[in-house]
Amino acid sequence: MALRLTAKRVCATLPKVMGQAVAARGMATEKQIFNQIQSTKNISKITSSMKMVSAAKLKGDEQRLSLADAFNKWTTPLTGEPVLLEGATYDELPQKTLIVPMTSDKGLCGGINSFITRGTRDIVAKVTADGKECDVVVVGDKGRGQMKRLLAGKIIRSATEVQSPGSFTLASALSSELIAAGAMNYDAVMIVYNSFVNAAVYEQKYKLIKPYVIEGEEESMLEYEFEPDTKSEVMVDLYEYLLTSQIFHSFMDAAASEQSSRMTAMENASKNAGELIDSLTLKYNRARQARITTELIEIISGAAALED
Repeated sequence: MALRLTAKRVCATLPKVMGQAVAARGMATEKQIFNQIQSTKNISKITSSMKMVSAAKLKGDEQRLSLADAFNKWTTPLTGEPVLLEGATYDELPQKTLIVPMTSDKGLCGGINSFITRGTRDIVAKVTADGKECDVVVVGDKGRGQMKRLLAGKIIRSATEVQSPGSFTLASALSSELIAAGAMNYDAVMIVYNSFVNAAVYEQKYKLIKPYVIEGEEESMLEYEFEPDTKSEVMVDLYEYLLTSQIFHSFMDAAASEQSSRMTAMENASKNAGELIDSLTLKYNRARQARITTELIEIISGAAALED
């Protein structure tokens, strides 16, 4: 009789003891694994939805970019073609440059902000090594957060909560802000941005915008006569309009790049979530099978003890 009571107590307390042992070893229980699977499924639904939203927004951004390309075409003969950051030497930069990196206010969009931050850091290092001067005006909260740790001494202003994909009015306001920050006192304004290629590819480029020379040997637009305003006033207004047009085009280009990068990032996130769900499901099935096997062993052991 005593043996039977002892066997019953052992069988009753064995699951609790084994559960404590499993917890002590740090192994996840079935409930924990199940909760992880459900959480991962919810994340997968969110990332899939974000991918579809980005794909829809990308179509609109591509249309706006094509219109901005045509609108900004007049600036190419004056400033030249944009230059790729990859492989650039920056030897053409003048003595004093104002660098304007274009980043986003939102994350979950791949490495677009990191690429711009890294490129800006390399530009500042190269300019400083060549004995030249530069300052930075950051556009976008993500870029400001990254660059304030690396280039805190070079940042003179920042613009955050910028409406995406931007507008000409916004570009005009930012251009006025740059003029107020002393852009006319620099030898050039350098806009660093992401350039859209296709839905899967974007590149980092920069534009170099130099102010017009009003007097001297390199005076701009000698073949033109200016009436009734003086040439100096017209040149200042034209430079501000040129800067606004380039900023507007950079906004459109960066917005399309952001959406394409976010679409790709969310697609990869959904794929990774699916792989994690498969892995957790396999782990859950193994834990469930182990529990069933343990219960069967307990029943058989208890029955054998009672027979003895």
